[in-house]
Amino acid sequence: MAHYQVTVDCDLLQGLFIRDDGLARLVENIVNQILDAQATEQLRAKPYERTEERQGYRNGYRDKLLKSRVGELTLMVPRLRSGHFSTELFERYQRSEQALLLAMVEMVVNGVSTRKVRAVVDELCGTEFSKSTVSSLCKRLDDIVKEWNERDLSSQEYPFLLVDAIVIRVRKGGRVRLSSVLLATGINREGYREILGLMLGDSESEAAWSEFFGRLKERGLKGVDLVVSDDHKGLINAIETHFQGATWQRCQTHFIRNILDACPKSLQGDLHGRLRLIFDAPDMETARRLLNETIEAFGARAPKAVERLEAGFEDAMAVMALPGRYRKRLRTTNGVERLNQEIRRRERVIRIFPNEESAVRLIGAVLVEIDEVWTTGKRYFDMAEYWEWKANTEKQQKEVNNADTQVNVA
Repeated sequence: MAHYQVTVDCDLLQGLFIRDDGLARLVENIVNQILDAQATEQLRAKPYERTEERQGYRNGYRDKLLKSRVGELTLMVPRLRSGHFSTELFERYQRSEQALLLAMVEMVVNGVSTRKVRAVVDELCGTEFSKSTVSSLCKRLDDIVKEWNERDLSSQEYPFLLVDAIVIRVRKGGRVRLSSVLLATGINREGYREILGLMLGDSESEAAWSEFFGRLKERGLKGVDLVVSDDHKGLINAIETHFQGATWQRCQTHFIRNILDACPKSLQGDLHGRLRLIFDAPDMETARRLLNETIEAFGARAPKAVERLEAGFEDAMAVMALPGRYRKRLRTTNGVERLNQEIRRRERVIRIFPNEESAVRLIGAVLVEIDEVWTTGKRYFDMAEYWEWKANTEKQQKEVNNADTQVNVA
């Protein structure tokens, strides 16, 4: 460690007791002397000194404002004609400053409002940051979120796809408008969950979902066998267009809500119990028997609810074709709903996003963190049984097709 000799005049020492910024001025003077000494050390010569070892010449100073715990310091940084003046002092400060900025960004991502971040930093560090400054710092996340949201998906297959949307408020054109955050979660070949991406759309229209699915397929999404979602018409049409051959599983949680909405309140408790028995049935034979019993019991008293149940039964029970261990987690979009809760927790703090970029930035940062936990944590499914089941199913279907072909030829 280098040692430097500094001098302190009496005025600076007296200022410690009579000036509010006395300590800051003292530190400022000492640091400036150290910077001068380091310049001498680097040039191997004092100002105006002529020596054979001189490595260059001074070229004045530049001011650098440094915010510290004792106040703002105006430093006189030496300028050199022969090269760049280097000092460990600024490197250490920049590391500390970077840590502070990262902490501020982390606070915002975890749902702390920018106003509160400003107040915390002011209280802890004696340094003021404007609300706009804190917001601009968060833009450092843009590249991270963009890279994650555009990453290549072609190295994996995603047999199970769960999609959902959440509505937020965004300021556009001087007005607050509703926007939909479209989300897709996939379960890959090895059984790990991944958040495949997000997109901000004006609504949950077929056009918006088609654009979102198109982006996912351009990035390499393939091998989709089952898509789980609610029954939004635009979403269903987009699924049928982009994932032909895949099975659509209607979310049972949303389905139950839709049925109960059409049921008289006095009967909702009893009907809900019957619906749970149907959807928890061990096989389709049992489920259909319970369905018929429910229709007989509520057909006359809640005709609209029963009509909805009959119309959506097959789509809500599509998951029954899979082996038993996969049914419970794939019969609803509850996994995506938990993502929605994490987003909503932050959104309640912000209330209105100032623009679309800020919405993608914050929501994307939250999803990046969750995705890292999912992909590096415990497997969501053991997929061995699924792939064995799928191979047997395809083999049986091939045998049926060959038999039909032989019959037609005969």
